[in-house]
Amino acid sequence: MGSATQRTTPPAATGTSQVELVIGGMTCASCAARVEKKLNKLDGVVATVNYATEKARVSFGGDLTPADLIATVEKTGYTAELPPPPEAGTDAERANGPAPDDHVRGLRQRLVVSAVLSAPVIAAAMVPALQFTHWQWLSLTLAAPVVVWGAWPFHRAAWTNLRHGASTMDTLVSLGTLAALAWSLYALFLGTAGEPGMTHPFELTVARTDGSANIYLEAAAGVTTFILAGRYFEARSKRRAGAALRALLELGAKEVSVLRGGVEARIPADQLAVGDLFVVRPGEKIATDGVIAEGSSAVDASMLTGESVPVEVGTGDAVVGATVNAGGRLVVRATSIGADTQLAQMARLVEDAQNGKAEVQRLADRVSGVFVPVVIALAVATLGFWIGTGGGPAAAFTAAVAVLIIACPCALGLATPTALMVGTGRGAQLGILIKGPEVLENTRRVDTVVLDKTGTVTTGKMTLLDVVPAAGEDPLQVLRLAGALEDASEHPVARAVAEGARDRVGTLPAVEGFTNVEGLGVQGVVTTDGRSHAVLVGRPRLLAERSQQLDDDLERARAAAEAEGRTAVAVGWDGAARGVLVVADAVKETSAEAVRRLRGLGLTPVLLTGDNATLARSVAQAVGIAPGPETVIAEVLPADKVDVVKRLQARGRVVAMVGDGVNDAAALAQADLGLAMGTGTDVAIEASDLTLVRGDLRAAADAIRLSRRTLGTIKGNLFWAFAYNVAALPLAAAGLLNPMLAGAAMAFSSVFVVSNSLRLRRFKALADDPADGGAGAAAGGSSTTGPRSGRQGGSSR
Repeated sequence: MGSATQRTTPPAATGTSQVELVIGGMTCASCAARVEKKLNKLDGVVATVNYATEKARVSFGGDLTPADLIATVEKTGYTAELPPPPEAGTDAERANGPAPDDHVRGLRQRLVVSAVLSAPVIAAAMVPALQFTHWQWLSLTLAAPVVVWGAWPFHRAAWTNLRHGASTMDTLVSLGTLAALAWSLYALFLGTAGEPGMTHPFELTVARTDGSANIYLEAAAGVTTFILAGRYFEARSKRRAGAALRALLELGAKEVSVLRGGVEARIPADQLAVGDLFVVRPGEKIATDGVIAEGSSAVDASMLTGESVPVEVGTGDAVVGATVNAGGRLVVRATSIGADTQLAQMARLVEDAQNGKAEVQRLADRVSGVFVPVVIALAVATLGFWIGTGGGPAAAFTAAVAVLIIACPCALGLATPTALMVGTGRGAQLGILIKGPEVLENTRRVDTVVLDKTGTVTTGKMTLLDVVPAAGEDPLQVLRLAGALEDASEHPVARAVAEGARDRVGTLPAVEGFTNVEGLGVQGVVTTDGRSHAVLVGRPRLLAERSQQLDDDLERARAAAEAEGRTAVAVGWDGAARGVLVVADAVKETSAEAVRRLRGLGLTPVLLTGDNATLARSVAQAVGIAPGPETVIAEVLPADKVDVVKRLQARGRVVAMVGDGVNDAAALAQADLGLAMGTGTDVAIEASDLTLVRGDLRAAADAIRLSRRTLGTIKGNLFWAFAYNVAALPLAAAGLLNPMLAGAAMAFSSVFVVSNSLRLRRFKALADDPADGGAGAAAGGSSTTGPRSGRQGGSSR
């Protein structure tokens, strides 16, 4: 998959290129730090290397080529290659590079063999009753393959880095296990440990005895096995943590029935071209983004957006690839394919977020980069101290090996990437796309959320809210005649009336002699129940000019509607005014609940709109925002929205902005945290930090909750990883920690960090309750309140 510019690593200058490299041979965070450092030493290069995803994102310029970057990585002792071209694999493979199954399988094989061989060695060392005559030689026979073959990946990586004058976590593992094996060989062949009947007890502390009588084969084999176990579970967990992205990419249809020359042909979905017509039968997935050319149906988008209620679509409506046709037969014209589809763009956003680096991770990388030499120096100092104070070679050696083993800070390298991968992947499943890790840090500080009104708090489309009939008139008859006439008009208010009438009375009667009266409304003849009626629908002035005055009740209804910023549509027929229809941009059913949830997160909501103050106050009151100059900002020109955000920031506020339109893009970019409604424009989505796929404002609260939870997990991981090393190193240096137990604890710390990150997979959106009605809003459901003027005061038709 193509790479995208990272906010954390912008190109250094114009004319720069970006490339993504798949890095091989990295075994810990120090490896990633070393590769990153080497790449960044090249002129004009800005690189980030992610240990968890095993990828490098590189911006470069000048005369450099990708081949130069690959050569630099290889000189560092690692492998690098460009991701395979699109035709070389599936979407999942393109997004994630080579499948890691072989690596995981190889680790599992080494782990199983090492565990089988190590178990008797550890048992004999821990249980004196099992120490039969010559048991030490059997231990050597079993332990040697473990230390040499089982730990070979550590030795190979340590040697590679040594040749380049570097040291990594593998250096510690290799030094510790080889030193334990070498000491055991010395004791067996040159000391007294090889004599028949030799025994020694298993102790948690180091006894000051003659080292020539002690062997540490159980430590060497046990440490290797424990570390292999940790690496295996890390590799498996990394695979699971990236599962959300793979699942996202695998949502798409694999085959499609394309119409060519009027004949259906079944072809692989990746062979579709823009403009192709393809058939989607009930129950099938829509192969790619497109526009319906023929047919109508309901489309289930729950897999992609989390929307629980299928959306009705017809000719001319846009549909998204990977959604399911739940109803009739559709013929769709493809408008986007491959990397241009919404599904691919979502996956790209997820991957970019996982490849980025948060400030907390950069801190961990810097620490791990200097950690290894410090630990080696500490191990040497520990060895010297114990020997110098008369502790004996055995005690000195055991303490030094324990220092080397306990210090491996693999948990540090995994603390941030795994939490980011799981958090952003879970967000994608819930319809929340997090663009980059720095977004997580911004959510912690946000205290004010600015809500654009139209399309964010409201549905963004005119909706029929109320029917007020004149005395003695049937409201359904008023709606039937008005809806029939308005159905012939394309005006937004007319569409709202027609759709509302169709929903409430069903099939609308035919119209004859339809005429549009410019700026006032429409007129025509509607026949129903065998009778024809001359009908007028529009502004009260239209009826007044035909001597059809509103009576007092209808006039009061009109005035009340317009006072709340709504549009009043007058209806008359056969020479008399018969009713008033109230139309407005309805508040989404979930907006009030969303505002309540945002308040619960400690945020102050602010409503921002270009509409008049009366309208703005009415919407604010409907969703639970207290009207006031600081919380309701009305009559703002599109270009001035960014100034409102700047003004709030100048007052010390940390601002999140939620919007959906082109005119919100600058404000979204200016805000400390930009959230775009996924139902909005591409420009707004590109300018934002978070995208809410469902168009449900409640998802904004869920997005901030998820971001804060992910950041909290990262901080918890880092704390325990740092605390583990800080607490364990003095114990090891003091000789209070057996090397085998040190290896087990080190492996456990890595597994703990990954397992803690995986807990994010259980994050639940508050809007997930199926009885919650959240779908209605995204589908354009209306409420009983929610103004936005359409023809108020006489807008033209």
